[in-house]
Amino acid sequence: MGTRRQPDDDLSLHELIDGPTETLSAETRAAALRPEPGGRDRVELPRMPAAGALYRRALLGALPGLGGGRRGPGLPGVELAVGGVTVDRARLADYDRVCGFRLTDRLPGTFPHVMGFPLALRLMTAPGFPIPLIGLVHVGNRITTHRPITADETLDFTTYAQNLRPHDRGRQVDVVLVGSVDGEEVWRGVSTYLGRERKPGGGDRSGRPEAPAGTSRWRVEPRVGTEYARVSGDHNPIHTSRLGARLFGFRRPIAHGMWSKARCLAALENRLPDAYTVEVAFKLPVPLPSTVSFALLPDSGFALHDSHGRPHLAGLVR
Repeated sequence: MGTRRQPDDDLSLHELIDGPTETLSAETRAAALRPEPGGRDRVELPRMPAAGALYRRALLGALPGLGGGRRGPGLPGVELAVGGVTVDRARLADYDRVCGFRLTDRLPGTFPHVMGFPLALRLMTAPGFPIPLIGLVHVGNRITTHRPITADETLDFTTYAQNLRPHDRGRQVDVVLVGSVDGEEVWRGVSTYLGRERKPGGGDRSGRPEAPAGTSRWRVEPRVGTEYARVSGDHNPIHTSRLGARLFGFRRPIAHGMWSKARCLAALENRLPDAYTVEVAFKLPVPLPSTVSFALLPDSGFALHDSHGRPHLAGLVR
């Protein structure tokens, strides 16, 4: 697949790579795109994008009259890549503290997600992405750690979208993020996002299974939203601002789904092998503040519930 021309009000190749503040040479622009097997164009970025600017663009695009409602009919035919990403040890230590992991040089299984998240965010804020970022719901996440990754290793990240499909409440899409070391894939994350649309039926309204007995209870304070945003780079206002949460239908801020997953993995830290896959389905949001109950389940399952037994998260390690 060759280079495609886009309307002037779309992200240009220049903006896609570096944003509007840096002028790239014609040689750099020409070399940035090359066809990938499977029909995706590969775009090599010189550095990891800035997540804050991407969120601002998405918020502005959601305002009436600014064109944020126009979306591509299918998946973007592009794969974004950034090489040579090093681990910030101070950030790693802060992340460990916020999520409850031990302070070690081994990366938690969820940490490469936050390292590469700005790259995935760049993909999701491009006009060719089929679902607007604002209002997108993170409904599931699967991480495969092929081997332990240490803080002295340098990672290369790639991201792309796949498997756009209907859902009884809208449409779902998978955003794949891959971390490699010296050409070897060492980590893979697949985040499933739901774009809600009005459809007849309203989804499954069947009864809820009985909540499992909790093995521990955690108090989740409001600072979790702002502290996780700081260490992860995910500054979505529904997690950090009461006003921002109310704009999207929440009475108060909610915890990041990936914080909830990381906190559960921290509780399982002594049980995890060197190589594993951990998959979670995000259910009801965790309001800030709140008290949640963590439960270990048979066959390597785990769950997070609120004080009334309603599910926040269901997970499985294999």
